[in-house]
Formats: sequence, structure tokens, C-alpha cells
Amino acid sequence: MVKSERNFQIEVLAFFINLFLIFYFKLSTVDTILILIVSSGVLIAEIFNTAIEKICDMIHPEFDQRIGFIKDIAAGAVVLMTVVSVIVGVLVYWKCFSYHFL
Repeated sequence: MVKSERNFQIEVLAFFINLFLIFYFKLSTVDTILILIVSSGVLIAEIFNTAIEKICDMIHPEFDQRIGFIKDIAAGAVVLMTVVSVIVGVLVYWKCFSYHFL
């Protein structure tokens, strides 16, 4: 995944940025757990999305509207998990940024 999937590479980078921020801001245990859960959730959703896409391509290599719909649903799960993780990140980090920089 890291070698071949561009989105996954970006999401792994975001995961490592979150690890840095956890230590930099000395987040509480609860905040750390929340960030790790949502960050991992994005990576897991991307892995499942890629697996679904690869299986669909193997089973039905030519274009099919139904296969496209299945791929869209899997990609939608990644987008939804990403949106949730951004919301959690804003809620957790907002107090840290305002405390340290304002």
C-alpha cells in the first residue's frame, strides 16, 4: 500500500504528523486514544477500499456501472472516516493550538 497507493502515502504522513503532535502537545490519554482511533480508522478504511477495488477489477476488468457504484461506496467510507477524523482532530487540537499560540 505504501509503495503503490498515493492516498495511503498521504494518510500515513498524516498519521505520523498526529504522532508528533500527540507528543508535542502532551495530549491526555483520552485525547491520544481518540486521535489514534480515528487516524487508524482512515488507514484501515483505505486498505479496505483498495482491496475492494482490486477484487472488483479482477472479477470484472471492463467498465460496469454496478462495479463503479461498489467502488464509489467503498471510497465514500474513506471520505466519511476522513471527515470524522478531521472533526475529532479539530476538537482535540483546537485547545492545544489556542493555548500554545494565542
